Amino acid sequence: MTAEHTVPSPGVPPRDHGFSAVSVMPPRETTTGSRFPAPRRPARSASPVPLLLADGVAALSGTLALAEAERHPLLVSLLIVASLLLRPRDGRPPVPGLLEELPTVCGRIAVVWLALSVLSAAYRPEHALSVRTVLAGIAVQAAAGCVLRAVVHGRRRARLLRHPQTALVVGPTATAQRVAAAVLRHPRCGVRPVGIVAEQPDGTEGLPVLTTGEEVERAVIQNGVQAVLTVHPSVRAEQGALLRTLAESGCVVWEVDAVSPSYTTKERLAGFTCRRLDLSPVRRDSAGKRMLDVLVSGTLLLLVSPLLLAFAVMLRVSDGPGVVFRQERIGRNGKPFTLLKFRTHRPVDERESATRWSVANENEMRWFCRMLRRTSLDELLQLWNVLRGDMSLVGPRPERPYFVGQFSQTHPGYSARHRMRTGITGLAQIHGLRGDTSIEDRCRFDNAYIDDWSLWQDVCILLRTAATLVRPTGS
Repeated sequence: MTAEHTVPSPGVPPRDHGFSAVSVMPPRETTTGSRFPAPRRPARSASPVPLLLADGVAALSGTLALAEAERHPLLVSLLIVASLLLRPRDGRPPVPGLLEELPTVCGRIAVVWLALSVLSAAYRPEHALSVRTVLAGIAVQAAAGCVLRAVVHGRRRARLLRHPQTALVVGPTATAQRVAAAVLRHPRCGVRPVGIVAEQPDGTEGLPVLTTGEEVERAVIQNGVQAVLTVHPSVRAEQGALLRTLAESGCVVWEVDAVSPSYTTKERLAGFTCRRLDLSPVRRDSAGKRMLDVLVSGTLLLLVSPLLLAFAVMLRVSDGPGVVFRQERIGRNGKPFTLLKFRTHRPVDERESATRWSVANENEMRWFCRMLRRTSLDELLQLWNVLRGDMSLVGPRPERPYFVGQFSQTHPGYSARHRMRTGITGLAQIHGLRGDTSIEDRCRFDNAYIDDWSLWQDVCILLRTAATLVRPTGS
């Protein structure tokens, strides 16, 4: 977390010239600067309606076991609703088969019927379900459910065989060719690789190797590419901008473990474990995240308002007028806003404040200012930025326009940090990346946070930040 600045930034020569303004939106260019066509709608996953109908019909069939169903209307309704709520989820590649789903389907149906029998015995003892009725209901519903699901899955597999999803494989040429060849040998996967995206060909035979942005763009358009397979751990970090651009163009991005089955997932593609990466340009600032921001920031402002007043008085007495420091920072989607904090240092002029990285000769600061800075208590005023909606409690730390321009040019993926509202703390900060630390590392942690965002992750980061708040890490 940077503040009023007086020493050059890490890795950036302290040259006197400025940088022209650049966009801080996620770049739509590849590494070669080509521009992809207008975004397409992402390839739709299989509709849940056929499976919902299959499970609903199976649940209705199960009611045939109730010889006097008209005397159990509530149980019949509960049976159908519970069966639909507990139905096995679909959507893993490839389309699952009947035998793979058999234990799950039968197990969940048994749970529903046993629960209904317990409710019936508890609330309507005179109409309690017999053991014979429960077993018959489980058998009839399980048989109907398995048959109907098998029909739905069979039709989906046939459709995938006729119209497989075209895909690009991204990663080192040799590994990518090996994975592409394996996927092509198993057409039931429903995926057909049409090209390899790599830095340079290595002479390996196989699919054409695309090394420039223009070639990737042409392949996406001509082949109607719908999926992207990344086959090496480094791809996500090194080609993050390209993957996000492909995701924006409508492609589904899968991370394939081509070395060892390290992912704790049941998703398989031609025998490789894989997981889907959520890189689409969806709105990450959900209602739940905003509600957490408002509740926590509003509560904290009320609780610490006496402390804020005391800090303001002490700063006014010890350091003169100008207690609050205001500075322009870049927020979500490149929109500037005014960041607030307590003033702990007075730069020579506005240019120094806007173009210098961190405070030099911190020991020369007054003890109170140094304490505020080292404990990050000078950042408490940013709770007002959170309450206003300029920032979030958790997110990438905001930076000044001058450094956004520099880092966007020198660090791939830096601009993508602005997909989400900036925050007081973040994943990078709880890993010690504050003050004069690596911008590349911060960028990597910030983008990883956005890609894997969840409300629970925000709560965990806030708890870890609170636990380390008193440590003298600097701001």
